[in-house]
Amino acid sequence: MKTLKLILYPTLVLGFILLSQSIFVVSEKERAVKLRFGEIVEADVRPGLHFKLPIINTVRKFDARILTLDAAPQSYLTSEKKALTVDSFVKWRVSDVVKYFTTTGGDEERLRRLLIQRVDAGLRNEFGTRTVKEVVSGQRDELMDKLATHLNIIAKDELGVEVIDLRVKKIDLPPEVSESVFNRMRTERERLAKELRAQGNEVAEKIRATADKDKTIILASAYREAEEIKGSGDAEATSTYANAYSKDPEFYDFTRSLKAYESTFESKSDILLINPDSDFFKYLDDSKAQNK
Repeated sequence: MKTLKLILYPTLVLGFILLSQSIFVVSEKERAVKLRFGEIVEADVRPGLHFKLPIINTVRKFDARILTLDAAPQSYLTSEKKALTVDSFVKWRVSDVVKYFTTTGGDEERLRRLLIQRVDAGLRNEFGTRTVKEVVSGQRDELMDKLATHLNIIAKDELGVEVIDLRVKKIDLPPEVSESVFNRMRTERERLAKELRAQGNEVAEKIRATADKDKTIILASAYREAEEIKGSGDAEATSTYANAYSKDPEFYDFTRSLKAYESTFESKSDILLINPDSDFFKYLDDSKAQNK
């Protein structure tokens, strides 16, 4: 019995190990090939549970999802011999597992290098036949669609992958050219700002000149009207005084003397040196005589 157990347990363990090594699963997100000593014996193994011979068979799995290849920015010349720095990316996935494996050995990094080389060559050719304006605004979508179609044919034939899309994220001028363009734009903006400021100052000067002119005219008109009113008042006062004098000369003289007293003694600090017998004190003397 002990001998049977000693034989049975190792056999079960060995069988479990062999069974685990014989079963493999391919998920929906994967594509796979089965190899026998490095040679493909079953291409494009579909998703599901599968069996293989341990040690003799090996399985290589590859990502079947759409992947993104983000290329480093590269410089290209247009038909005008102007350099542009282009940042692009590619959407791709494995379409022919056998060709993909035989070409790249299943090494995704190697596939990226090969695909970038073809993208670079395609972009260089397309940019070389177009102007900056066509590349930047006019024909970018047409260029990308044409290049994606052409690259897809080459990639399927040579690498076993399908190019889903090819897009340019950004197109820039080289740093030194961008700096030159920026400086030129800044100079132009400064020139335009100075021109606008000069025009504004000219308009402001015209407005100030018009305002000063209107002010002078208004002040002159007001002064003229004031002088006319003053003259009219003086004439009327003179006429009133003349009428009063003709009617009662003594009362007129008395009134004139009162005004003279009022203006003379308006300030307490005023000092007058006048002869007491002067006519200036005539009415004051009369008033004193009357009080006595």
